[in-house]
Formats: sequence, structure tokens, C-alpha cells
Amino acid sequence: MSDKFTEGQVVEGKVTGVQPYGAFVALDDEVQGLVHISEVTHGFVKDINEFLTVGDDVKVKILSIDEANNKYSLSIRATEEAPKQQEKPKQVKQTQPQAPKEEAGFNTLKDKLNEWIEQSEDRVKSFNKK
Repeated sequence: MSDKFTEGQVVEGKVTGVQPYGAFVALDDEVQGLVHISEVTHGFVKDINEFLTVGDDVKVKILSIDEANNKYSLSIRATEEAPKQQEKPKQVKQTQPQAPKEEAGFNTLKDKLNEWIEQSEDRVKSFNKK
């Protein structure tokens, strides 16, 4: 392992490989680490290839060092300022105005049933008279 790198340190590196889950970044000739896809940028990354390609020079922060397994966990996102959260406008709860009971079309079926029965009986009577 290299003694020149420590957790929390921000260093320059070069992208040496890109996979769907992250990018490998060489910190020097001996040390290489992984930038997980979630550490590429603030926000959701669907396709890492839209952000990084082999050969890119990047600034990374060393998140953790696993000396036993020779693994460096890196972050590009940690070197960038987080975007300011836009305040969502407060939603005003809208209530439906109550229609007067007398208006046609707004009465319940139960309220209109007797009226319809009467209309139907009247039509039957007028039909039978013909």
C-alpha cells in the first residue's frame, strides 16, 4: 500500500476503466480506486458513461482505504458543492364547492329516484292514452 494517501484527502486521478457500477481511477502508478456510480455526481446517475470516459482527469476524495484488501473507495461528488435545494411551493389544499341540492345533476340517486319514477309513470300513462 501507499503511505502517501489518507482518508479524506482530495487528489487528482485518471479514469482507467468504466463499468456500469462505477469507474476505476488511478491515483498514481501503484494505487487505483473505485468511484461507485452513486459517488459520481449529486443526483441520480442512470448511465455512468454520460459522465465519465477512460482517460478523463478527475478530482476525487478518498472516502476509505482498506489496507488488507488494497481497496480505495473514492468520490467525485464529495469534491463538488451540493446543488441548492429548490423550495417547493406550498400546495394550497383545494376544496370542491358544495352545489346546492336543487341543481339538476348534483343530486344523489336516492334524491332523484322518486322524481324519475313519477316521470316514468307519467310517460307510460301518456303513451297508453295514444
